[in-house]
Amino acid sequence: MDTHEALYQQGVTRMEQLRQLQPRHGETLQEKMLQNGISRRDFMKWTASVAAMLALPLPFSTLVAEAAELANRVPLIWLHLAECTGCSESLIRTDTPNLDALIFDHVSLEYHETLMAAAGWQAEENLEHALEAYKGNYLLAVEGAVPTANNGAYLTVGCKGHTGLHIVKEAAAGAAAIISVGTCAAFGGVQAASPNPTGAKGVYEVVNKPVINLGGCPPSEKNIVGTLMYFIMFGKLPALDMFNRPKWAYGARVHDNCERRGRFDAGEFVEEFGDQGAKDGYCLYKVGCKGPYTYNNCPTERFNHHTSWPVLAGHGCMGCSEPNFWDDMADFEKPLGRQLLHGLDATTDTIGAVILGATAVGIGAHAVASVFAKSEEEES
Repeated sequence: MDTHEALYQQGVTRMEQLRQLQPRHGETLQEKMLQNGISRRDFMKWTASVAAMLALPLPFSTLVAEAAELANRVPLIWLHLAECTGCSESLIRTDTPNLDALIFDHVSLEYHETLMAAAGWQAEENLEHALEAYKGNYLLAVEGAVPTANNGAYLTVGCKGHTGLHIVKEAAAGAAAIISVGTCAAFGGVQAASPNPTGAKGVYEVVNKPVINLGGCPPSEKNIVGTLMYFIMFGKLPALDMFNRPKWAYGARVHDNCERRGRFDAGEFVEEFGDQGAKDGYCLYKVGCKGPYTYNNCPTERFNHHTSWPVLAGHGCMGCSEPNFWDDMADFEKPLGRQLLHGLDATTDTIGAVILGATAVGIGAHAVASVFAKSEEEES
């Protein structure tokens, strides 16, 4: 309780500091909500859900509300490096604007190549102005891996032909906090897959500051906006795991919260896509699901207005929020049991009940996988 009280007071102090700053644009959040048919009641329900998602007690929802309304006082610079823009798409591609998209729109977005109207020299000037005008105060979000081979020559951006390596180092120097949005920015992603000819790396490997890694290809809009809200509320990084991912979002395995977990425990598996087990919602482990090795809140937060996520839609988790997933989790439609769980997939035909902690090789924190199978006498 003392810890929560201290954190709450930090938030109150932070809100007072933000109120002293001038908003970067005139339109209030309330006006934007009214334009999009979102009521105050909807807003308060959203603040309560964000507080719960961030593992904060309900009284923090008032801080969430204040932070959302004051978000236009926090400058955000968003860089695109070696990527597909899918992480931005995860946040902005909605059929009807929801509160997550509105909050992102309400933040003082000083530079974002996908969303801004400026191009060429004007865009370059906008970035340079933002880096100088808000030095030490802006939040830096980076989408995409950083090519480092040949001094970063495999990625040049803008009319001045700066390398992505140069741009991210320059922007990181004046940032108050840095967020790597998506697995490419966090860990290199597909660009860093073997043999990695461009020397693609995660942002944390090329800058000398703490970096929040939002793993996922893409991460959900909730994880992006939740991280922004935490920084706006407290002006600091949340508690992070061993890969610098926020614990509130990446603290549990996909497997543990999966709606098909009961099927796994019962030994009911899809044998091939399209079979009766697939139609009946059986576990996808034997056709490659990497949920037992992956940490993310996909089953609880989902995507597209909380509509669905890959496993619910019928395809196994690919482990995309984990470092080196493109190499370590392949093949994506075959189980990794023999590599990581020392024989789990070899016994799935005869599983009676399974209690699965983290993997024996140590990609998780729970330590051991136990399989309860039929004894040799029963099989003979």
